[in-house]
Amino acid sequence: MANGQTIILNSPFKRAQAQRLIEQAPQGAILNIKEAKRTSDQNALLWALLSQISRAKPDGRMLDTDTWKALFMHSVGFKCTFEPTLDGQGVVPLGYRSSRLTKLEFSDLIEAIFSFAAEKGIALSDEIPSAA
Repeated sequence: MANGQTIILNSPFKRAQAQRLIEQAPQGAILNIKEAKRTSDQNALLWALLSQISRAKPDGRMLDTDTWKALFMHSVGFKCTFEPTLDGQGVVPLGYRSSRLTKLEFSDLIEAIFSFAAEKGIALSDEIPSAA
């Protein structure tokens, strides 16, 4: 168990396995239980939606996908700040990481994008482009 164990608690068998590992764990071992993070499909959908929003230029805003992501994350309650670039020619968003979101938090983020698009009259496709 030197490298640790990761178990997804998705069945009674896996829960029993986790309980056995806890019973066998050495004194001082660390247990970390957390919600599952976003899925690859959720992440792919996010970037597809952000690309569509960026191309649509709502309200004339010509922003890249990273900036749109930061704005949407802020809109659902994840705090970020914008710092001027070193050359003073723009800003970069700081303090946000969508990779740290749970599946539920990520769903809220995607729902915020669809809601914004509906308000702005942007028709979004929820199809995930395949890697060809």
